[in-house]
Amino acid sequence: MEGMEDIEKAWKEGKLLEVVSVVRKTAETVSRMPVSIAVTGESGNGMSSFINALRRLQHEDEASAPIGVVKTTQTRGSYSSFHFPNVVLWDLPGMETTAQSLENYLNEMQFSQYDLFIIIASEQFSMNHVKLAKAIEGMGKRFYVVWTKLDRDFSTSALSNEKILQNIQENIKENLQNEGVKEPPTFLVSNFDPSLHDFPKLRNTLRIDISKIRCHSVQKIIFTICENIINESVTSLLKKIDTGGFQDVLGIQDPNNLGDCLKSYRLFFGVDDKSLKQVAQSIGKSVEEYTNIVKSQDAQTYHQESSTLSWIGNITVFYLCIGLSYIPYYGNSAAKYLNYMEQRRLLESVAKDTKTILRKVLEDFINLDEVH
Repeated sequence: MEGMEDIEKAWKEGKLLEVVSVVRKTAETVSRMPVSIAVTGESGNGMSSFINALRRLQHEDEASAPIGVVKTTQTRGSYSSFHFPNVVLWDLPGMETTAQSLENYLNEMQFSQYDLFIIIASEQFSMNHVKLAKAIEGMGKRFYVVWTKLDRDFSTSALSNEKILQNIQENIKENLQNEGVKEPPTFLVSNFDPSLHDFPKLRNTLRIDISKIRCHSVQKIIFTICENIINESVTSLLKKIDTGGFQDVLGIQDPNNLGDCLKSYRLFFGVDDKSLKQVAQSIGKSVEEYTNIVKSQDAQTYHQESSTLSWIGNITVFYLCIGLSYIPYYGNSAAKYLNYMEQRRLLESVAKDTKTILRKVLEDFINLDEVH
């Protein structure tokens, strides 16, 4: 992805503000990221017709998905639309068409590759629909339920249109709740007229979710890259601490002064107070939103947050290191080891804070981008 090398370079130089700047530039390419949407359900529910309606195509158009009474789609088909640039709509065969079990269907249809699912239903919201919803929810993926033949429901029922809509919604909700599935966005539409009922709302919701999927995909990629760099930096510094070379790298005068070491580590990772203030201002946030989540702001805070040693315990370690330094050989080795362990805890604490800050920065930036 464009800009990833720049992000890596900026992060290695401890420039969090520069990382944010590169993220802004990278966001300009987000709209070109492909998004895969699977349309699934039971055969005969109008899945192919729905895809055509979503693409604003007539069934007789050359590029339309083939339709029939039942079981028209035997294999996966992919479709695009200029109404949803860089989005692939996958028309999946109905569950009972290709597989004898849900597990086989999920594997055969490669469910793991899709970013969002649309479960199509009509006439009834069956146990197959519920199973699909539960499986998709278990994958942590977003999905919709779309009822596609509302025009037929209106023409064949003696109930009022309002009562029909209410009954359909309640039936879907009840069936999902019985299996412990959280109610998804549900849209009641007619494939014959994509301008009526919930179709406009569906299109708008879909555009918003496509944007979120792209943004969060970028967020995940950037965080993973930066997290790897942070981990590599920790490993490299620990080796230098073990050999005593970290003082030259970070400009630390006294390795026993945890306050100075803490400041140097935060500066090295770009999460010092000055950098956090600049980042907060660039995103339009208060600096307190960032400093309040930092556990290693100063030596005293670090000691208070330590789950291994208390403040008194760390002071004891500090003086123990000094005392042991007067004991020939063993004293020096013990003091060196204790100092190494304390530096390691301190370094890992700052690295953990850095990841927390990075995640918040990315989330705040994405939320800001979605607003605009």
